[in-house]
Amino acid sequence: MAQVRETLSWDGFGQASRDMARAILAAGFVPEVVVAIARGGLLPAGAIAYGLGAKNCGAINVEFYTGIGTVLDAPEVLPPELDMTYLDGRRVLLVDDVADSGRTLDLAVRLLTDRGAVVRSAVIYTKPTTIIQPDFSWKDTDLWIDFPWSFRGSVIEEDAGLPASA
Repeated sequence: MAQVRETLSWDGFGQASRDMARAILAAGFVPEVVVAIARGGLLPAGAIAYGLGAKNCGAINVEFYTGIGTVLDAPEVLPPELDMTYLDGRRVLLVDDVADSGRTLDLAVRLLTDRGAVVRSAVIYTKPTTIIQPDFSWKDTDLWIDFPWSFRGSVIEEDAGLPASA
């Protein structure tokens, strides 16, 4: 039977984060700020920031996935807002967990570059369906990904016996 899911373990996540930090530095990009696309990019951004020795971190909240395979019509920026004025002219590493359709990553890159940031993007996984290629990616896959921090859903869903949502 064909594999339908890619499973990332905590150890695999640690390796991916270190590999990506090394690749980013090897490419000569030293970010002044690491910005996560919340929620999926929060843990990868923090881990990569540690690997890079970057201390300035922030997050942009974007909602697109509402469940496994279900999305809104378009990605939406949610509050609280990132202080975009701080990013003007700075080198920013924008991090997410996956570039699936790429619509969330595309929106976030445009928002940051429109505010004058010099943006490079990084994701753990890139899918062939993405509309934007990230500057850095650990692995390509066309499978649904079980991330160690989200595949079980919230404890509310788990305790109620409900299926995990995004």
